[in-house]
Order: sequence, then structure tokens, then C-alpha cells
Amino acid sequence: MAQDDVIKRQTIIINYLRTGGKSFEDIQNHLEIESEIQSADLRISQRTFQRDITAIRRIYGIDIVFNRTKKVYEIDFEDTNPNTDRLMDSFALFNALNVGKQMEKFIQFEDKKTQGVHFILDIITAIKNSNIIELYHKKYDEDNSKTYLLMPLMIKEYRYRWYLVAKEKNSDKIKTFGLDRILKLDILNEKYEYPKDFDAQNYFNDFYGVITLDNVKTENIVLSFTSFQGKYIKSLPMHHSQKILSDNDKELRISLKLKPTIDFIMDLQYFGECVKVIKPLWLAEKIKNNFKKAVDNYK
Repeated sequence: MAQDDVIKRQTIIINYLRTGGKSFEDIQNHLEIESEIQSADLRISQRTFQRDITAIRRIYGIDIVFNRTKKVYEIDFEDTNPNTDRLMDSFALFNALNVGKQMEKFIQFEDKKTQGVHFILDIITAIKNSNIIELYHKKYDEDNSKTYLLMPLMIKEYRYRWYLVAKEKNSDKIKTFGLDRILKLDILNEKYEYPKDFDAQNYFNDFYGVITLDNVKTENIVLSFTSFQGKYIKSLPMHHSQKILSDNDKELRISLKLKPTIDFIMDLQYFGECVKVIKPLWLAEKIKNNFKKAVDNYK
């Protein structure tokens, strides 16, 4: 069997099991149907399936186990890397597009493209090997690019864009750089010591988006959304700190604990009349004044 068919089969098995536990017969039947759809022989024996389970664990970091009580195979989500879901979503989309090459006119993507992705591997390599990088970066509001010697600390995705968080060499200041604005990146032979007091997993915990400001304090924020808008807020929380205070046919009231930077304020304004800031009062006044200025622009 061709290697691309093996990869395709393993991807199909993973996506099928993501929907819940399945018996081996269920998996066989599903692969039989997919074989017809994709014009490929994706059928397997129990022995081949066991080899696939081993390969899937090694390559994708996904552990497929047999539930003896239910007599089904299922994904052990507790031992699965949370980032694997993103990887498998990409595989599923890629597979769907391959199947539907003749259906491209019925598939519409966002015009926005994630830029700077090709720098990610170099940055991860530099972090892994503790190498300083030389970065040529150009901001949107500046005419000329600048060169930085950086100790890379982490990368973060936010709204179709990737960002590098790094500390300048011989400085304690941490900065964030948009990968889409990087003109050139070189990994140097010079080494650095990763700061022991930097926690990549929790660095953005109190922030909304990627803007980090020391002069903004963490606030306990309470928002009231219309019942209809609240359904979207529940399905896609605004922040990891989001808690539901009340949920009825009139409103969804939530609390957030974060530093309200411009990213957050702009998002609140996006919701318009569908949201009301209950507290803090200064934030409610800030948004009210912003809307007044917007109205004045049309006078």
C-alpha cells in the first residue's frame, strides 16, 4: 500500500474516533465507505489496525485504547496533547479538500491568510537549542526596519497571526513581535540561558490578546449580554477566566478577570448594543465616550 494511503487511513481512523468509541467492525465499515469515496483501498485487518494504533501513538501522540467494558476503541484524551486537536482539524480539512477537488467552487475560505508561519520552525529550534536570533523587523507605523538580537521565549497565535515573545539581549525588557512583519530571521551560534522566572504557559493569563502593558492593572469585569448574543459567548468564551454569573431568557451575565487593554476594549465595542459593562464603571464610561465620538464623526 502506498504511504500516502497509510497516512490517509490513519487520519480517517483518528477523526472517526474523535466522535466517540467505535468497535473494530464499525471502523472496518467506515473505512470501506471511505475507500469508495476516495477511490483508494483503505480497508484493514485487525493486525494492520494494531500496527496503525502503534504508529498513531508514535507519530501523532494520540493514544487509542480498547475499552473492555464497552468493547470499543476510543481515544484516551487525558493522555493526548491538547494541541493535537488543531493538527487533526488541519488533517481533516486537507483530506476533505483532496476528496472535493471538483467541488472547490462550493468552498469559500477567509481572505485573511496567516503570515509569517515559515518562521515558526526556526524560532522553535532556537528556543530548543538556546540560540540567540537576529531579527529584522518592520512595524506598520514605521518606514524603516530595525534589527534586534533576541532571546526567544515563546510563540503565540492570535487572530490569524503568530507572535514571537522575546527578551532583548543584555536587557530585561520583554517584547512581542508579529511574525508577519519579520523581514529576515537568522539563528546565531551564540547561546543564551532561558530565564527561570519566565512562565510561557501563564505569561498572557491576565491579558486579552497580545498587548502587554505594565501600567494596566488587573480588573474584575462584569458584562451583561443579550440572551441571543450570550449563546455565542458561551460557545466561544472571551477569556479563560470567564465565569457565568446568570443565564436566563433576558441576559447572560459573565465575569472576567483580566487587564483591559485596547484589544479588549475594541472587542467590547464590536458587540455594540448586545453588551453592557456592569463594572468597573470607568470601563463603561470609556466605551460610552468612544461611541459618542464615533457618532460625532458622522455629524
